[in-house]
Amino acid sequence: MLYIGDVEIEDTFAEMFPMWASRILITADNEKWALTAAQAATGFGTSIIMSPAEAGIERLVSPNETPDGRVGAIIQIYHRTRLELKIQMIFRIGQCVLTCPTTAAFDALPEAKRKVKIGPALRKFGDGFEVRDKLNGRDIWRIPVMEGEFIIENLFGVKPAIAGGNFLILAKDKATGLKAAEEAVEAIKKSKAKVVLTFPGGICRSGSKVGSLKYKLPASTNHLFCPTLKDKVPETALPKDVNSVYELVINGLTVEDIKEAMAVGVKAAASVEGVKKITAANYGGKLGPYKIYLKDII
Repeated sequence: MLYIGDVEIEDTFAEMFPMWASRILITADNEKWALTAAQAATGFGTSIIMSPAEAGIERLVSPNETPDGRVGAIIQIYHRTRLELKIQMIFRIGQCVLTCPTTAAFDALPEAKRKVKIGPALRKFGDGFEVRDKLNGRDIWRIPVMEGEFIIENLFGVKPAIAGGNFLILAKDKATGLKAAEEAVEAIKKSKAKVVLTFPGGICRSGSKVGSLKYKLPASTNHLFCPTLKDKVPETALPKDVNSVYELVINGLTVEDIKEAMAVGVKAAASVEGVKKITAANYGGKLGPYKIYLKDII
């Protein structure tokens, strides 16, 4: 058995699957508006099971890292295909960034070989008054709006990426489990991994399994990890002293990014007293081709 302190780390793996990703830099006059636009643009982006895309905020960036010398926030958006991703980028930038006070939008994936025409689609909002220009070597559109102008880069990179990295925190009670999950989220945010945690606050309390035992659903509650079902489900995965489980789900640009995020997250969660065990969700290799074994990251 593997342990971090007194916490058992189950010898299992997180199972992941391929998606297409974009990485967008939103700048604004201050952090408040950069984050406001980032939060709006990544809303309803938890799981592709029901959401129109998966999305999250990667990190804040300082003015010396942005094309226009203003504070920024980097977001990532994921989808199954490039076309569906492009549509979501247009919708989310158009409805949530263009509309937000003081913001601009730039590509944060310049190394990507594939590019999508987001600027040419949104520049039409300018109704013929839009102007193509250059900003610090970037090809941009200046779109007139009532506030002044909205600047958006012409092309945005998209690339194959990975979704579904995860680990589960098994704790003695809800308060302990939530504290451990919060510590894990903060540790991941402080890492250099290019990842996003798509669930609210980075934490999922309702981990799912593929399909359903009773209904025609693509996913349903992971009954093996529900504490209220310990005495009703003979094959429960929960020890008697576990009464709450939280899951962190991680999307990243590469497998290595997700490995780094999982490693710091697992270690942070295991440091909280009252955490009994850490495991990961998988479906025997039937969901996706990528696997990260917990024993390899600790």
